[in-house]
Amino acid sequence: MKILLLSAYDADSHRYWHQNLIRQFPEHEWTLLTLPARYFAWRIRGNSLSWAFGEQRPLLEQPYDLVIATSMTDLSALKGMVPNLASIPSVVYFHENQFAYPATDNAHKSVEPQILNIYTAACADRILFNTTYNRDSFFSGAQALLKKLPDHVPAGLLTQLRERASVLPVPLENELFSPAQKLQTKLTDWRDNDRKALRIVWAARWEYDKGPTHLLAILEQLEKQNTDYRLCLMGQSFRHSPKEFKLISERFKHRLVQFGYAESREEYLQWLRSADAFLSTALHEFQGLSVLEAVACGCTPVLPAREVYPALFAEQYLYNCAEDIDQEATAACNKLSEAATERDTRMPPDVSYISWNNQRGAYEDMLNSITAKN
Repeated sequence: MKILLLSAYDADSHRYWHQNLIRQFPEHEWTLLTLPARYFAWRIRGNSLSWAFGEQRPLLEQPYDLVIATSMTDLSALKGMVPNLASIPSVVYFHENQFAYPATDNAHKSVEPQILNIYTAACADRILFNTTYNRDSFFSGAQALLKKLPDHVPAGLLTQLRERASVLPVPLENELFSPAQKLQTKLTDWRDNDRKALRIVWAARWEYDKGPTHLLAILEQLEKQNTDYRLCLMGQSFRHSPKEFKLISERFKHRLVQFGYAESREEYLQWLRSADAFLSTALHEFQGLSVLEAVACGCTPVLPAREVYPALFAEQYLYNCAEDIDQEATAACNKLSEAATERDTRMPPDVSYISWNNQRGAYEDMLNSITAKN
């Protein structure tokens, strides 16, 4: 089967997904086109223009059996600009949707990304979401938006889209569930040779929607409680990353064992395998790959009871959320204290169901069914 895969805003999680997808199905002939994950407003609106009239057009005009596109791809426009794509079966994969972002001055104000999500879904034969939370928030958001439009809104559109929609998670690499390799000395030394300190990892994009304000409040609370802990703080930083990260590097230097990107994928996983707890403060999360990877590596998750997390993890791993940030920080610290007390006896939750070993069959069925119908 010849498959065209389009990732129009190739963020880390999107890359993780398509690289493993291609690796899992070498029997197919893949053509991958990507665009960098930057200049969001231009990228989400202009990707069809960039591809259709750019140097990749000859690749788009090749005969394919299937097109797979991420939801950032302006697929409806691309099919109009490159007519041969219109007759090829297509699947759209939603890593996220534009309806469930937290309200903030930093968020994109335009409604256009939401409209484009609907257009892309409407022109696909199959719509896939990585979680039920992603699917449900897309449809509730789309319904609310369509109700606001003045006239000529097609009746039954969302019903049609629901009939084509299903949930298929981004699988975790099988290697995560293999016995951990012996850790390097520099990673096992968290400045605490007797292992009394709680080893905490926080790993996410250094952006407002991952809750840096909440992270700072939690660390301040841990200090007030005289908690003995060490912090490995990883993730992708940007030119205009929130100021909280600089404050953390200054105020909590004595707690930090890692600050910034790990030097390699192997080192990143070693940090996870040598940690006790994985802390999330996310205000926006559709699947939480970093959390799932950490749990697969043996970390106890300490997560806010919002977004996708209540659908993935039991209550014992969730801390209560509150409008008062200090109150929420206290709840998170209480969960971290539980993790410290039980770290030698508590087993992390089982997330092996989301491994490629257990999800490959569902992906294979998807690939075969969409082409069989056409």
